[in-house]
Amino acid sequence: MNVVGLGRAFQSILGAPVIRAVDMRIFALRYFTRCMACDFCSDQCCNYGVDVDRGNMDRLRALGPGFEAFVGSPPSEWFTGDLHDDVEFPSGAYGRTRTVYGKCVFADRQGRGCRIHAWCLDHGLDYHDYKPLVSTLFPVTFEQGVLVPSPEVVDGTLLCSGDGPALYDGVRGELGHYFGEAFVALLDGLRSSVRSEARRSAAVPARR
Repeated sequence: MNVVGLGRAFQSILGAPVIRAVDMRIFALRYFTRCMACDFCSDQCCNYGVDVDRGNMDRLRALGPGFEAFVGSPPSEWFTGDLHDDVEFPSGAYGRTRTVYGKCVFADRQGRGCRIHAWCLDHGLDYHDYKPLVSTLFPVTFEQGVLVPSPEVVDGTLLCSGDGPALYDGVRGELGHYFGEAFVALLDGLRSSVRSEARRSAAVPARR
């Protein structure tokens, strides 16, 4: 792991997390970014549920009966019930979505993708207010103030990893939404340095 400090802290518009460093692998590891065009993974990233902060859970419950019917189950069945204190999550605590028959409770089993995201698009809501932060940033995540690749990409178990744009390029817009233009400008510079180094390395002839 090659972690580079950013020289300052960047706080999410949600209050947390706060990012102070970046794992440079987010500029090198790759994945298939066009999720809804994927025809080979069967929404594998939805198989295990996702961590969701306490405030986000409350906002989902408050969407009311229409959303409940769209999900196909009552709010009492959406989350595991366990809460964990963690200052890296916006409300200072997080839970986890339940899985039902091997998929997140919010996964669309009749179609593709996330029912939270679909509901927001259909009703003119900003999905950033309702979709779990961890889901929105995937396959990048945060760990003790460091922006890092999600474990599934690092260990190669994510079916869509290995081909396509870099992780950073796939979620650059989302990072800009949460952490601001100055944050992505700084990361753009780091990405450029990685590309320049790769070009220099490729230009050096191999020793015989």
